Amino acid sequence: MFKKISLPLVVIICLIVGFGSGILYTNKNTASTATIQQLVNQDTGKIQNVDFSLFWKVWNDLSAKYVDKSKLDTQKMVYGAIEGMVDAVGDPYTVFFEPTKAKQFAQEISGAFGGVGMEITVKNDILTVVAPLPDTPAAKAGILAGDKILKVTNTPTQGLSAEEAVGLIRGKVGTKVTLTISGSDDKSKDITLTRETIKVPTVVWKMINSDNKNIAYIQAYQFNENINGQFKKAVDEIEKSNPKADGIILDLRNNPGGLLDSAINIAGYFVAKGQPVVSEVFGDGTVNKFTSDGNAILAKYRVVILVNGGSASASEILAGALHDNLRLKLIGEKTFGKGVVQELLNLDAGASLKVTVARWFTPAGTNISEKGIEPDIKVELTDDQKKNIIFGDLSVDPQLQKALEYVR
Repeated sequence: MFKKISLPLVVIICLIVGFGSGILYTNKNTASTATIQQLVNQDTGKIQNVDFSLFWKVWNDLSAKYVDKSKLDTQKMVYGAIEGMVDAVGDPYTVFFEPTKAKQFAQEISGAFGGVGMEITVKNDILTVVAPLPDTPAAKAGILAGDKILKVTNTPTQGLSAEEAVGLIRGKVGTKVTLTISGSDDKSKDITLTRETIKVPTVVWKMINSDNKNIAYIQAYQFNENINGQFKKAVDEIEKSNPKADGIILDLRNNPGGLLDSAINIAGYFVAKGQPVVSEVFGDGTVNKFTSDGNAILAKYRVVILVNGGSASASEILAGALHDNLRLKLIGEKTFGKGVVQELLNLDAGASLKVTVARWFTPAGTNISEKGIEPDIKVELTDDQKKNIIFGDLSVDPQLQKALEYVR
């Protein structure tokens, strides 16, 4: 999740935000050098505990002996060495971006880009769909949260980072890309998608009349840079609506997360000022607590929250905060389980490093990383229901039906 301070993306294709992205912090200053004890042999001949002599020997031997020296781009070699070092950590959310990829990632966070319209991440070493975005090629083709992407146009995805997969899936608008997908039945199939310009939606709402009760149904699609203004607009309209709303359903299904600041801001519409929203625990044991700064204007309504396996990162933070502080019911399926925080460090020459710096805990102390949050009222969908569901359409949305039943 990005904390822009910014929060899978998981990665949006196109969006793909490599879930993408945990929570992400952005930092416009170059990162300070990490403290390394007795780093030596940056030049050959120095003897210390961390020995760089092998690196320089390989560099020199490659430069001296490679058959086609015109192919040796020293800048690419440096970037490749850094990527290898970062990959060796074994964390799919810790990624080095060379300048071109850094620019692409910045475009993803801004909320408009080209692609097929889904968020992906690496989960259990497998490239996995976090959530398709509504009304995009991915959603229209029937790709579902939890589907595994085995190949991108015949290129196996095993060993690829989410960001590398994004690079393969993206392309010129109007061109095609073929994904080999494995669903819940473990059967693989090829799906060919036409790339489009993807505009990431943020918030839409409508009033649902059910048994003479008027329920405001709010869908929050992603916590990008646009959600604060759009959520405020929705709240203003709900407050002024005629007839008045008797309750609220907040739908966070297939919401892959985004900016931590926005999750905290949205929580403030429900949670009183000063109440805990989320705690971040860093590797050295430092705890950073975030509290609500809002007016809790929506606390007067009866509220339930819809979640599923595509609810990740910032949406899990919001769901956890409302559940723990207000005992609001979560309805649907277990969330994705992305409870890690990334910081985005801007480096020289336009490069950047997205590095996991902390894990987050709900106000009740729950660490949901890799486990997810279990709903209070479980409504699991069959495979057929997953294929045919349209979120917000009562006729084909049994989870919304259950939420209405409860909020009434």
